[in-house]
Amino acid sequence: MKTTTAAISIQDLRFAWPSQREPWLAIPSFRVDCGERVFLQGASGCGKSTLLNLVTGLLPCRPGEISLFGHDLGAMAASARDRLRAREIGQIFQQFNLVPFLDVERNIRLPGHFAGHGSHKPRQELEALLDALQLDHALLHQRADQLSVGQQQRVAVARAFYNYPKLLIADEPTSALDADSRDSFIDLLLTMQKTTNATLLFVSHDKELARHFDRVVTMAGLNRTVSTETAHVA
Repeated sequence: MKTTTAAISIQDLRFAWPSQREPWLAIPSFRVDCGERVFLQGASGCGKSTLLNLVTGLLPCRPGEISLFGHDLGAMAASARDRLRAREIGQIFQQFNLVPFLDVERNIRLPGHFAGHGSHKPRQELEALLDALQLDHALLHQRADQLSVGQQQRVAVARAFYNYPKLLIADEPTSALDADSRDSFIDLLLTMQKTTNATLLFVSHDKELARHFDRVVTMAGLNRTVSTETAHVA
């Protein structure tokens, strides 16, 4: 029988902040297969962002095991985790996190710099990415802080896909959008995901979005310890 490769594999994860005596996260197992679209749902403060920081290697995992595409994050040095994150993961954030004083082109090319292979993707590839996202080429030389919200959305998606990542993580990217803008953004994101066959982990508290995904996972179902009365905001 053919075994499907795991994009994300978590086993026996336990995580506590320094000020806590009991684990904040206790996840016996969690797996996301390559190419899968997973919707991770949970209320604010339930640990979603903490889990993402563990999955991307920003926080150390001890004890437990987190693997990305077969790479054990706990066995890697911090610098190796940084390179893996830059090369294999594209991220879209709630506030988009564009660098306001940089123009659109330099914002989009930032992942190439952090991945260690420079930011020299041929201009034709960059323009093809803009075309796919319905962005005018003239915007390449415009500062990010001069863009509309819709344009910022698309630039954030372009940046996330710049390195053709195997894993795309979207952390509450629609929370500040109205219904029409939200639906437009989801359609755009899923079209790009389908084109590249990236694995997608989409994190949100908005249950209405779940219908777009292959599988819905709740933090309440994953985490065996969280008490809403003692929740660490994350």
